Amino acid sequence: MARTPAGTPHDPRGPNPGSKERFNEERAAYTVASAQPDLEGGVKAIRETVATLKPQPGVYRMVDARGDVLYVGKARSLKARVANYTQIANLSSRLLRMVSQTRSMDIVVTNSEAEALLLEAQLIKRFRPPFNVLLRDDKSFPFILLRADHAFPRIQKHRGARKAKGNYYGPFASAGSVNTTINALQKLFLLRSCTDSFFNNRDRPCLLYQIKRCSAPCVGRIDEAGYDKLVAQAKDFLGGKSSAVQQDLERQMASAAAALDFETAAMLRDRLRAATFIQGSQAINAAGVGDADVFALASKGGQIAVQAFFIRGGQNWGHRAFFPAHTQGIEDAEVLADVLLQFYEEVPPPRTILVDRELPEAELLGEALGAAAGHRVTVSIPQRGDRRRLMEQASRNAVEALERRMAETGSKAKVLRELSEFLELPDVPDRIEVYDNSHIQGTKAVGAMVVAGPEGLRKGQYRKFNIREAQGNDDFAMMREVMQRRFRALADPPQNGEGDHAQHGGGAPSDGADDIAKVPHHPDASRRGPPPRSGEEWPDLVLIDGGKGQMSAVHDTLAEMGIEDVPLIAIAKGPHHGREGREVFHFPDGREKTLPVNSPVLFYLQTLRDEVHRFAIGAHRARRSKAITASPLDEIPGIGPARKRALLLHFGTASKVRAASLEDLQRAPGVSAGVARQIYDFYHTRG
Repeated sequence: MARTPAGTPHDPRGPNPGSKERFNEERAAYTVASAQPDLEGGVKAIRETVATLKPQPGVYRMVDARGDVLYVGKARSLKARVANYTQIANLSSRLLRMVSQTRSMDIVVTNSEAEALLLEAQLIKRFRPPFNVLLRDDKSFPFILLRADHAFPRIQKHRGARKAKGNYYGPFASAGSVNTTINALQKLFLLRSCTDSFFNNRDRPCLLYQIKRCSAPCVGRIDEAGYDKLVAQAKDFLGGKSSAVQQDLERQMASAAAALDFETAAMLRDRLRAATFIQGSQAINAAGVGDADVFALASKGGQIAVQAFFIRGGQNWGHRAFFPAHTQGIEDAEVLADVLLQFYEEVPPPRTILVDRELPEAELLGEALGAAAGHRVTVSIPQRGDRRRLMEQASRNAVEALERRMAETGSKAKVLRELSEFLELPDVPDRIEVYDNSHIQGTKAVGAMVVAGPEGLRKGQYRKFNIREAQGNDDFAMMREVMQRRFRALADPPQNGEGDHAQHGGGAPSDGADDIAKVPHHPDASRRGPPPRSGEEWPDLVLIDGGKGQMSAVHDTLAEMGIEDVPLIAIAKGPHHGREGREVFHFPDGREKTLPVNSPVLFYLQTLRDEVHRFAIGAHRARRSKAITASPLDEIPGIGPARKRALLLHFGTASKVRAASLEDLQRAPGVSAGVARQIYDFYHTRG
């Protein structure tokens, strides 16, 4: 692969300003300057901060020369805690590195140590500091929601903020477990799952009534009192009173059979089977535990796994393994405490949290979580009985999860080595960027970038590009635009994460601003801007979904920008459209290669190609859906939703608003003379 000669000892021009070599030199210069043990500068900055502190509880942030947050910590006494960092002889090598990079500190005083603990978790989630333990699994957990804002409450799956009025049951470990449980609950309690608009417009029962998964309240097949009884039974069942619900159903079935009402008895029998299915599908025996979350930690070879079981009402609602990052040199108990604090930043804690070891400040952790949840929370180690057996099972699962993780990591490392050999890369790639476009005949075109590394997909670094300049159905022009904007950002990265083109996203693309968590509950939490964009990292491999044309477009675009040292590969479907795994890999010099259909490298590259394809299609659909609901009136400055509705009600359509005279606009309700003039000028003074 061609490499630029710029920057060699024989080249008086020096490194090309847009090349990876120049980028790496500048980054290396900063890294050396910041990572060298300049303890004097770090200690000086900390001592200057200590001089202004008082023995109050609060949160402190270590900040480097670029303004990036290195570490977030909490303290009962800020003055005493921060002063400890000036005692160099007592610091570990990890803390010495942190102090050597520190150039300033940000301080937030809180009312209590528990409040400081909660704020610390919020700030860690926001800034993702490199010296804090980080819970890398940022997926939101699904819940079951039994709504309370309708005469006939709806049962549904719910993710995200719990704003809707109703009862929430969870967390569940996966969407699949929620869907399975909801299906069984529908058979058991016959509760509706349809939207309110669907409910209001029915004149006959839908299919769910025919297959006995709904009681059809929409068409009066059950009255409000009867439906309320079903809702009460569902609440009891989900709240842990499943035995009482089953006994009640058994009595009703026996009564119906005694009265020779065999149809009703058969229906009750089916509902009992649904209850048995829900309880029988629990893979872990949690009887007698009530509401509790169980956490066990396993560590080996410098890696850590935390296994969590979610128990509600004596039923296991799933389990999840976490693999926290930045754990080197930190005690296992401290890692587990940090994982709990960050996990419950998103999920409401139960009254009981069971752990497998003594945690530092366990009482304070329970106090902080209880204050956030509004009820008492106890963190304890089970000693005997069902809880102890459950903890032993969680510990075994943690060990097995860690062993699987280490085996997968080793397999992936082998695949990456083979990939680097096949693609003739100078080294094993640490950052792979994959690009694709999605559009319909050139409309609402979106470019997408996904990122992968040795640890897997880095969904927090995905990016989409709304295509602006490329015209028509020109994939090559779209790819050129995406490359220009992506590598222009590398050459001149924006400050504080602000950009003109890129929108971050993970599994579900949005069409809004960067998906960066905001920190509530404290006025200082959002004072600093969002963290620097991950796009400041240079790719070790650029993989393009396309053939020779896309490869040529990307190669020429980067060459025009003076970038000739980025490995480029285009992956194209073979003559049978990839059905037989006959993908063709195109190199910049025109060569083509293929892999055996059973090659792990081929499977890995196909996975990356499919992932960027999925993300691009999702981003395009989101942009297209937003455009469907858009109105030409949205383009007029100063016209909000209320005035837009008034204009459409008065004139009927946006085209009639555009054709209206100034006098007609002034007669519209809620439109002043000034606003009317503004609308008229917008349409009639544009070239």
